[in-house]
Amino acid sequence: MIGRSTDWLLAMAGGALLALMIHYNSLLARHTSPIVASWVAHGLGAAAALLLMAVYSRLVAPATAGPSKDLKPPLWFYLGGIPGTFTVILAAITVNSSLSLSGTIAFMLVGQVLFGIVSDHFGLFRTPRRRIVAADFGVALAVLTGSALIIFDRV
Repeated sequence: MIGRSTDWLLAMAGGALLALMIHYNSLLARHTSPIVASWVAHGLGAAAALLLMAVYSRLVAPATAGPSKDLKPPLWFYLGGIPGTFTVILAAITVNSSLSLSGTIAFMLVGQVLFGIVSDHFGLFRTPRRRIVAADFGVALAVLTGSALIIFDRV
């Protein structure tokens, strides 16, 4: 139960950080451009990742065995930054439109839930295959309904 609670707290903290990141990135895009804002966000992310890797390699990695050559990830794993870049650019554009922050995040959530269901069903990107069950459609419908209420209530 404690492990599950930790997962929920980490997920909510991640969601809050994502909303903050999109908000600040859209503010930067409003004063510069969405592409410049994306460069800044990814540059800061790369710097933070390098710092975390340096700390990890000094504090944690010496105590554990290093990765073997068999565990080397395929090169296509590194392509994840491409959709991330487009996500940041498109979010910076839509947050500054009539959709605003909550509408943008609502649509992002809808896309993530639907793609997650499809990805789980087909086992895309090495995820374990899982059959789509009726509860999945209920979750998707609830997210769609909530997103529609957020977006169309302001119109």
